[in-house]
Amino acid sequence: MAGRMDVAQMRRYAGGVDGNRSLERGIEIIRAFRPGVDTLGNGEIAERTGLPRSTVSRLTRTLVNSGMLDEVRSQRTYRLAASVISIGHAMRTGSPVLNAIGPMMRAESAKRRLNVGLATADRTMMVYLESIRYSPRAALRNVVAGQQVPMELTSLGRAYLAGIPEPERERLLKLFRRRSAAATKALLADIRRSISSVQRDGYCAVSWQPAVLAVATPIVLDGLPVYALNMSLQNVERSDALASELGAYLNAFAAKCMEVLRSG
Repeated sequence: MAGRMDVAQMRRYAGGVDGNRSLERGIEIIRAFRPGVDTLGNGEIAERTGLPRSTVSRLTRTLVNSGMLDEVRSQRTYRLAASVISIGHAMRTGSPVLNAIGPMMRAESAKRRLNVGLATADRTMMVYLESIRYSPRAALRNVVAGQQVPMELTSLGRAYLAGIPEPERERLLKLFRRRSAAATKALLADIRRSISSVQRDGYCAVSWQPAVLAVATPIVLDGLPVYALNMSLQNVERSDALASELGAYLNAFAAKCMEVLRSG
């Protein structure tokens, strides 16, 4: 996808220059497995990570031995092992924010008959910690915990950008690029309008997918990462009136969530 960071950019943003290189490289290999990718060979992993193939071969063997990857010998490829799910499950069940407001999100979704989501950042993507999809048809509930969406294009991502310190925000904004300078300039201007909307109205409204309107607001608490809370409706046409109505619901709900989180 045009505009996503390359591996070198991601490493610079992560600031891992002084860390353990083998550990960092092992993490990059695990990150190479994304939704829609079942198995990867050493060559494919080397291409995705920018690491030398000899390094990848050594580290994939280590990751197999540590239980993080399973080897598919018949194909000479690897896939993520079940232990990766366990790590994600431990994160979700141990999240103080999700434990506190997860039940509230489910109740609000049912009450308002809309989708409610909670996410935080993973580099330049937003990863859902929880996604409550209100739909009588299970087939339409296609956003789940762990799914990632682009930070720069979504209400969640722009609310997150509004909630983080300005120096960190400016570092991230420099990483959002499109195929032309004009397209990049237009994207950054649109992001800044969304940030201004959060600062002025408490939320931003974005329709990055057809027939979907989403509004989001940041959740900022001392000692915790910045989160973004959103509400969305499917199969609708965006209008200022609908965005304002949805934003009012979100602001009221976010205030209740903040009250619970502060008291906990």
